[in-house]
Amino acid sequence: MSRHTLSVLVEDKPGVLTRVAGLFARRAFNIDSLAVGPTELDGVSRITVVVDAEGELLEQVTKQLNKLINVIKIVELTPESSVQRDHIMVKVRADAATRLQVNQAADLFRATVVDVSTESLVIEATGAPDKLRALLDVLEPFGVREIVRAGTLALGRGPKSMSDRALRH
Repeated sequence: MSRHTLSVLVEDKPGVLTRVAGLFARRAFNIDSLAVGPTELDGVSRITVVVDAEGELLEQVTKQLNKLINVIKIVELTPESSVQRDHIMVKVRADAATRLQVNQAADLFRATVVDVSTESLVIEATGAPDKLRALLDVLEPFGVREIVRAGTLALGRGPKSMSDRALRH
């Protein structure tokens, strides 16, 4: 199996995400990452889905997604042709004795401390999954209390926009 990132433009209507995710579930695909949000166009959302799948099975799912009435356009974004980033927030134990070390670790990964308490720090970072895994490995000895991750966000490289031709009939 190989990792594939699909960017799906959809009408911003109730139930669309359920139908898209349901299509993957019916085909027994495990969704590794799912991110949804509004786009630059009113009434249009972008769903970014990351799945591990063989090319032929992925092609079948893509064809079925295209048949859903609220799906406008689907593009597979390869790592070479796109910019892809994950987002993570980590709550780490950090008392007065270890706070400086935890801060330095965050700095090494260009992460940002977004909350400070007497016993912990919350660190926010974006980047490739490997970078975020390495950050977690460095923070683990201090004591990771909580982790929250957002799905992969991805955009194609260059001046073209996915919506350039999708909505101009």
